[in-house]
Amino acid sequence: MAKWTPKHEAPEPLEGPVVATITGGTIVWFVLFLVQLPFYGWFDDHGHTWWLWTCLAGGGLGFIGIWYVRRRDAAIKRARAGAADAGPGHTPAAHAD
Repeated sequence: MAKWTPKHEAPEPLEGPVVATITGGTIVWFVLFLVQLPFYGWFDDHGHTWWLWTCLAGGGLGFIGIWYVRRRDAAIKRARAGAADAGPGHTPAAHAD
């Protein structure tokens, strides 16, 4: 079987308001959970309680996502600030003396 090779380069990843997007999604999951909570009896009678627990799990995983993307965003900002402080032509080995 022949190995597949791409015909063009992959596009650059899109960078947007990642923290805001994950935070918004987490809020939506929790709101969906809270909206469905008063109808727990109906969900239980029809075997659909997994809908509630899915929303709760989405909200819980969203908290992990918020933590992760905030740390990632901070690390990216630190790396950019470090590169800007170092200036052009700076290499990490220059301070090895």
